[in-house]
Amino acid sequence: MFSVYFDKRMLKILLLGAISGFPWVLIGSSLSLWLKEDGLSRSTVGWAGLIFAVYAFNYLWAPLIDRIRIPFLTKKIGHRRGWIVLMQIIILLSLFLWSLLDPSENLALVVTVGLIIAIASSTQDITVDALRIEQIGEDEGRSMAAGAAMAVVGWWTGYKLGGVLSLFAADILQKIGFENYWQITFLILGILVILMNIGLMFIDESGNLDRQNQQKENDKLISSQFKNVNIFTKLITWIAGTISGPIISFFKKNGFSIALGILGFVFLFKVGEAFLGRMSIIFYKEIGFSKSDIAIYSKTLGWVTTVTFTLLGGLFVIRSGVLRAMFFAGVMMASTNLLFSVLAWSDKSEFLFAIAVIFDDIAAAFATVAFVAFISMLVDRAYTATQYALLASIGTAGRTSLASSSGALVDWLNGDWGTFFILTALMVIPSLIILWIMKNKIKLSEK
Repeated sequence: MFSVYFDKRMLKILLLGAISGFPWVLIGSSLSLWLKEDGLSRSTVGWAGLIFAVYAFNYLWAPLIDRIRIPFLTKKIGHRRGWIVLMQIIILLSLFLWSLLDPSENLALVVTVGLIIAIASSTQDITVDALRIEQIGEDEGRSMAAGAAMAVVGWWTGYKLGGVLSLFAADILQKIGFENYWQITFLILGILVILMNIGLMFIDESGNLDRQNQQKENDKLISSQFKNVNIFTKLITWIAGTISGPIISFFKKNGFSIALGILGFVFLFKVGEAFLGRMSIIFYKEIGFSKSDIAIYSKTLGWVTTVTFTLLGGLFVIRSGVLRAMFFAGVMMASTNLLFSVLAWSDKSEFLFAIAVIFDDIAAAFATVAFVAFISMLVDRAYTATQYALLASIGTAGRTSLASSSGALVDWLNGDWGTFFILTALMVIPSLIILWIMKNKIKLSEK
């Protein structure tokens, strides 16, 4: 069964996943801990996480990225890779700017730069996901599930190992005596961005001509409805072909009620996980763990666990089917969140910390690979970037818009972390109810 992962395309998908996951370290745990250690409140840290909401809206400009060619870059390295490199350059410049700022004096500017990173990251994700899906043929269901697993492994590799580098670098620099240890850390992280861009050049890009021809054919069909061709009708044709086409295709394929059900499920599925994830690093710090402890248990150990069980999760999806895997993953997420309640109500214990992190990462691994495979199988290849971006954005909307209140919820509970984690466990139930209602009506190709 593991032979499906030995396809050379999987290594390329792994790198694409890492490119996508790394920026979340910057605007997630690194920014949160930077603000916390600079004296800002839990609520401020939580609300700063609203910058993640950008990921919920990247579908709005996904059609533009499918169409607009970047001067010089598109011609030299390809349409998809050109967009990714441009966004990586913006992230690199943002890290440099962060290295010059102090959150206590320039909080608004620090968060604004974080917002720029989020915009660049969410924009590159549109292209990364499209390029990843286009590495696999439409009729390769098993490879698509395996590719989803490798994409998740890559994402967590970029996120976890980037987090390890971030936390260890900040901890070491702080112990040496640097007051601006976070600022120097961001410069170190910039080196990873450069290395990822070098690796990107080894990923082949194909299908550009076919996609452009299909876009032109769709435009001709729309323009044929107009008696006269002028600037106004050309604009309407472009807008309709670029934006309306993918949306109409999605609702036509699934039916209106099921399409709405899918969108509702995608929005709610990972809300509980997001509430936990947004506050987890603050929780670890408050119960007495150092940055190095967090790096070892939550990042390094978590990465090994995530990689192993993501690959196993991919095989589970292939064997059991995507929908059954989604139900299983949802129950796992709720159950493992309760382990954090046990940790919160116990004395500081490295053993309990390790157990909670391991099982949480196992649940997250199964949930993410099933989720990625699910939405990858739903997209129409004629609108790969736009439809995947739409579904992924809606999923991110639930995680970011609702989870931004996570810090305020902990404060409202007067720091009762145990109760907080119980509430996060209950948050998965509505999505599973929706999935159960429509499970026999969703159209997926899993051959």
